[in-house]
Amino acid sequence: MFKKSLLLILISVFVFSAAKADEGMWLLQMIGKNYSQMKAQGFKLKPEDIYSVQKSSLKDAIVVFGGYCTGEIVSDKGLIFTNHHCGYQSIQQHSSVEHDYLKEGFWAKSFDEEIPTPGLYVSFLQEIRDVTDAVNEGIKESMSENERQEKIHENIEILSTQYEKEFPSERFYKIEIKPFFEGNAYYMTIYLVFNDVRMVGTPPDAIGKFGADTDNWMWPRHTCDFSVFRVYADKNGNPAEYSKDNVPFKPKHHLPVSLKGYKEGDFAMVMGFPGTTVRYSTSYEIANDMEENDYCSKIRGLRQDVLMADMEKDDAIRIKYATKFAHSSNYWKKFIEANKSLKALKIPELKADTEKKFENWFNADPKRQAQYKNVLPSIKQVCAEMKDDNRRLNYINECFWSGMELAEFAYTLLSGMMEDDTDALKTQIENFYKDYNESTDYKSTIAMIKVYKEDIEEEYWPEFLKISDDPKVVADYVFKTRIKNRDLLSELVNDTTEGAVMNDPAVKAMMDILNVYRTLYVRTKDFKNELSSARRLYVKGTNEMNVGQLVYPDANFTERLTFGTVQSYNPKDGVKMSYFTTTDGVLQKEIPGDYEFDVPKKLKDLILRKDFGRYLDKDGTMHACFLTNNDITGGNSGSPVIDGKGNLIGLAFDGNSESMSSDWVFNPELQRCINVDIRYVLFIIEKYGECKRIIDELTFAK
Repeated sequence: MFKKSLLLILISVFVFSAAKADEGMWLLQMIGKNYSQMKAQGFKLKPEDIYSVQKSSLKDAIVVFGGYCTGEIVSDKGLIFTNHHCGYQSIQQHSSVEHDYLKEGFWAKSFDEEIPTPGLYVSFLQEIRDVTDAVNEGIKESMSENERQEKIHENIEILSTQYEKEFPSERFYKIEIKPFFEGNAYYMTIYLVFNDVRMVGTPPDAIGKFGADTDNWMWPRHTCDFSVFRVYADKNGNPAEYSKDNVPFKPKHHLPVSLKGYKEGDFAMVMGFPGTTVRYSTSYEIANDMEENDYCSKIRGLRQDVLMADMEKDDAIRIKYATKFAHSSNYWKKFIEANKSLKALKIPELKADTEKKFENWFNADPKRQAQYKNVLPSIKQVCAEMKDDNRRLNYINECFWSGMELAEFAYTLLSGMMEDDTDALKTQIENFYKDYNESTDYKSTIAMIKVYKEDIEEEYWPEFLKISDDPKVVADYVFKTRIKNRDLLSELVNDTTEGAVMNDPAVKAMMDILNVYRTLYVRTKDFKNELSSARRLYVKGTNEMNVGQLVYPDANFTERLTFGTVQSYNPKDGVKMSYFTTTDGVLQKEIPGDYEFDVPKKLKDLILRKDFGRYLDKDGTMHACFLTNNDITGGNSGSPVIDGKGNLIGLAFDGNSESMSSDWVFNPELQRCINVDIRYVLFIIEKYGECKRIIDELTFAK
């Protein structure tokens, strides 16, 4: 059972940390403990100005954007800034060959022109509560890990139901109870969810994705990675489903915008929703992660080659597959750069040193030795035993659930039919065919079948793969399916022949895949529980060992704050990277006609004329992007970069390649957060997009 003494240890570690302030994804309700460090670096506000339940605070201007990114409210009319790549799915959703917003951009010149975006939502954090004791109610030391997890799940269900009754509009409130410190603590987060979100503006890909995959995770950058949306509410300011009668939402707080700029050493903080870090991982787990990065990047690269070849030939296919390609390629590049960084910085060796210190610590005390001596051997053994099955599961995920669209769609159809939710199923069908191209999926399927059969033992082949040694013959079998186009699907659904649906080739292939997946998943379940138990004890022990040092929970897509300064860095001997770039670099990188580095003529003319208006820096240049040493990861995309007075100075959108090991270990010398300068954003909106109505909504800091 969770002991209150452990929570006190965690809190004491947090309070008395003397480590550098640039590391740490801090929980908002505990940020007051860092106040002296923040103040020393230039923070001018008070802790309650960041997080308060009783009054408006900065938290009220930060939103979960779509369930995968962060956004910020920048006007009293619910205007949202986020990254271009965060809004990309919505931009693609609204694009067509006739209205190619990906290629041309989009700017709503009035409220009536703002485009409703079904499926997109934003969530505002209302409150964070410690529910550790309630979640652990009834937990006994004698329980197996399965029994423990079942009891915790039962307690969480009871708590969620109990707290939902507090809210007047239950369907617009969302309650999440998540583990922290590997299950040594639990917090409940309460959100208010708005489902009417509309697209207001976006630059074209040539600006919002400038540099594309080549520049992704790299510095220097010149990408103006932003898009603009607006949240709407009913006439009383409450969440509501889309209606033409809804009005722009009036938030409790919105971020003022600073045009002052910054210099090296200036205070900067980022608030947002970092997705996942694994900084308590052992060397054994990292070894497995590195192997996984290698084969996942290999599979994704093969599929991306197929998609890109078709996208370059046909604008309709380019639009259909823009989001799919972007989602895949983002992490394809991260997998590659992460392994380079993990090797270069010798992270596995650093983790091994930490493990040796842990062993020396617990061996110095018989009581500690009895409690912790089996922890690392257990983690090592489990990692070895589950490695091969994890590889097989990941190949199924990458090759079939992600790489064969018909297989994934067959699963969606079958699940929808079983759930008997006609409206939801119709929407899923509509969305699938809107962004599906049969010939592209056929070529991708051949490539995925080939790599799976080459790399995975025959014992773990789904049955349909055994039809032939030739991947093309296998793909031909799958593509005899009647779900590959809308007319044939309608024919299949209306076919009264017994077993018509289940005997369809794509459905049969999906069931074959599912059978192998289930076997592997069930086999690894006990290993995962054993690993979870050992990791929980390892985190407990290392935090006891490190009392007085930096401790914060791994990222889990809950709201965090990271603070530090604007900073340059030295990636290697004799090389210093400036802390900012300018629009001069846009023209220096230009490759006319290249999908990654083409520069729109209008932007080029504005830069050459130096027609930057009031957005010039004091040094006489138009800053494009800048660096801070803030601690971010995936999910932080779109997060506001805020100065010491609470003003918006940029949008976080990336990390640098030299620190791609940061999900495992933070390196203060190398890790940098890449941000687009808010002045570059406003310049593009006003001068390039000619959408001054957005500028006129903003509040500018004096």
